[in-house]
Amino acid sequence: MGAVTDPTPVQQDSRVVVVGGGPGGYEAALVARRLGADVTVVERTGLGGAAVLTDVVPSKTLIATAEWMTIAEQAPELGIRVSGPASPTDARIDLAAVNTRVKALAAAQSADIRARLEREGVRVVLGQGRLEGPSKVVVSTPTGADDEVLNADVVLVATGATPRELPTARPDGERILTWTQLYDLTSLPERLVVVGSGVTGAEFAGAYTALGSDVTLVSSRDRVLPGEDADAANLLEDVFRRRGMTVLSRSRAAGARRTADGVVVTLADGREVEGSHVLFAVGSIPTTSGLGLEEAGVRLTPTGHVDVDRVSRTSVRGVYAAGDVTGVLPLASVAATQGRIAMAHALGDAVSPLSLRGVSANIFTAPEIATVGLSEARMQAEGIHYVTSTLPLARNPRAKMQAVREGFVKVFAHPTSGVIQGAVLVGPRASESVFPLTLAVTHRMTTDQIASAITVYPSMSGTIAEVARMLHHREID
Repeated sequence: MGAVTDPTPVQQDSRVVVVGGGPGGYEAALVARRLGADVTVVERTGLGGAAVLTDVVPSKTLIATAEWMTIAEQAPELGIRVSGPASPTDARIDLAAVNTRVKALAAAQSADIRARLEREGVRVVLGQGRLEGPSKVVVSTPTGADDEVLNADVVLVATGATPRELPTARPDGERILTWTQLYDLTSLPERLVVVGSGVTGAEFAGAYTALGSDVTLVSSRDRVLPGEDADAANLLEDVFRRRGMTVLSRSRAAGARRTADGVVVTLADGREVEGSHVLFAVGSIPTTSGLGLEEAGVRLTPTGHVDVDRVSRTSVRGVYAAGDVTGVLPLASVAATQGRIAMAHALGDAVSPLSLRGVSANIFTAPEIATVGLSEARMQAEGIHYVTSTLPLARNPRAKMQAVREGFVKVFAHPTSGVIQGAVLVGPRASESVFPLTLAVTHRMTTDQIASAITVYPSMSGTIAEVARMLHHREID
């Protein structure tokens, strides 16, 4: 973004108002309170925001159940026998019970966040906040009581994003669904059509296949996960097809309509796909409408996101923004980091600008796909020199013990210095295994430094060290 003004020096008893109680908002509130500010969080639906109530926590809880079904399929290979007529492969999902647990865990996490904020001395107000200038937030409460006016020295906007809807396929919460509405289903969709093959679409398509639905994944691109590492995406698509999923590549959905007992999804080329339910996972839009941002002078990008710099400043002095509403990177971890940086900067604490270099991300499919650092596609596009090495997990002794066949570890490094530039991990719990490579990318470690670390034998992480050893660069005088 363009130049922004430096913050006005702020006193310890400054008034901070945070609009939005998701990861960016509540993490910012905790930092501001510790720095001595008087902090109020305004949240419309519940603490934790969409990440806790309708997105990250619920979806990963559902996926955890699906993961057990995937593991159960391997029981006979591992020599597990069940006495009696039942077997692990005969297991059936009680979706009503699953979704009851999903929503209960989300509510409990939200309650924990609220208790933590209140314990730290943060005031929580439930309602819709909107800016009236850069130093005033007006809150409309759901009870219909008079609006409350909050004066502020610092305002942080962290209102997140909402699912994108197609005008030709308006969600009804029964047959035509967004990902926020899945948790109200009481029975497993017999035939689920998933529109969108990005991260959200791939995660739910994989989960519902494991749970027992007949899934058709509609992808407008030539493969699933078009923005991810090509090797990882191709492997996952092969796994999807082998598990019985139908993947329709280069197929753009034009709309959907309900039938007597299901839905029909119409594709742009005129084909029709029938299902019992359809999930649209076609991206999200920033929640900026009705907040008074533009009236307060806050600049928005052409996509409607709040324009921020690397310390989360907007174009208006004293107004900051964090999370999905900024469009920087739609990850809860990034939102939380933006919120912490914003408050440190606004309240005069030491702060380092946001760096996305060492941000790791994970796709919770089976197998999982974790990435960190520069992607191979970006390095090729920008002409960045690199060397790479890959090893399949099937060679790993721990993987063999657990009957794991799909997956690999791929590392990119600078050809002369050996500094690790990026990595891709595909396999069980890749979200956990990626951490040492996240440290390596963040602190510019070399492949030799990783290779010299002694790993547990047997362990999945042993493959990381082995790949690093393959990238050893011997210097000869």
